Amino acid sequence: MMYEELTEQIIGCAFKVYNAMGFGYLESVYERCLLIELRKTGLTAESKIPITVFYEKQIVGEFIADILVEDAIIVELKSVRQLSKIHEMQLVNYLVATQKDLGLLINFGEEKVEVRRKVRILENIKTG
Repeated sequence: MMYEELTEQIIGCAFKVYNAMGFGYLESVYERCLLIELRKTGLTAESKIPITVFYEKQIVGEFIADILVEDAIIVELKSVRQLSKIHEMQLVNYLVATQKDLGLLINFGEEKVEVRRKVRILENIKTG
């Protein structure tokens, strides 16, 4: 399955959840609802994915990503009035640590669902 098709399905599921639940719940509630919707569409979705961060081949941190879909896309959920740069950087760091190429930051916001796509930039590419 292509990333574009997969992200469309994930975003569609997020809108279904938001239309049913609205704003104001904890992220964990939206996470459980989104897992139900993703699995209803036939997608493989796991929650609470551990991420280990290394520096100089030593473990320096451990985090938990909200959802991993089809072992390809990290989905980080928020339930805040407005997304900030730190939320985006959190997802980017998860992509770097896991070597996954694509992540979605989904905010079940006060007035709407906000979605931001993040792509891991390959570190070894140099421009001339």
